[in-house]
Amino acid sequence: MTFPGGTSISRLTVYTGACADGLEGGTPHVHIASTEAYVVVGGRGALQTLDAGGLKETELSAGSTVWFTPGTIHRAINRGGLEVLVVMSNAGLPEAGDAVMTFPPEIVADPERYREAATLPADGVEEAVARRRELAVEGFLRLADGGTDALRRFYDSAVALVRPKVAGWREIWERTVAQETRRTGEILDALAGGDGSHLLRSALMESPPQQRWGMCGHLRAHDVANPIVH
Repeated sequence: MTFPGGTSISRLTVYTGACADGLEGGTPHVHIASTEAYVVVGGRGALQTLDAGGLKETELSAGSTVWFTPGTIHRAINRGGLEVLVVMSNAGLPEAGDAVMTFPPEIVADPERYREAATLPADGVEEAVARRRELAVEGFLRLADGGTDALRRFYDSAVALVRPKVAGWREIWERTVAQETRRTGEILDALAGGDGSHLLRSALMESPPQQRWGMCGHLRAHDVANPIVH
């Protein structure tokens, strides 16, 4: 059984180190099919978002809870020890490519150039993460100045990038979110008939953290699709 609701969770320490515009924080990107939530557990900062309504900035501090739907370009800004619990819908899809970074349009429109810019090497990862972030910030600032037409072109390029992955995404979705939804429906049907036998199949599960270089910061992620069953 996956994490409740077929979601995934990770703990995020947002990157430090100033970008070309003087702000510290993560790599701007967008999710194509998934909604993301931030539950701030420490520090302070902001969330910059860009969508058809324009550029916005939302202040973040301990206790802040915000979430944003597919198509919301977002950038975490660190103003002092920003720590976030990240909850993602569609467990497995973000790891399977449901995120497109806001590289300049000539890169996002070219799958090979995008792949080269996005992929982290085995060695020199920290420097590569910084270069990737700078390139995405450059594209993000151009999008913020470019208006709706620039945003629409970025969305078109992003959809073209992920389109070959959709069949694989559907398989992941079927065995996570869709399966969890079906299971709840089956439980409700059984309860309506007075059958509580599913309670005898209860279990405790655990997923140890795994350290990763994320887009927005250092991640302590959890494999919620393959838990340890106690």
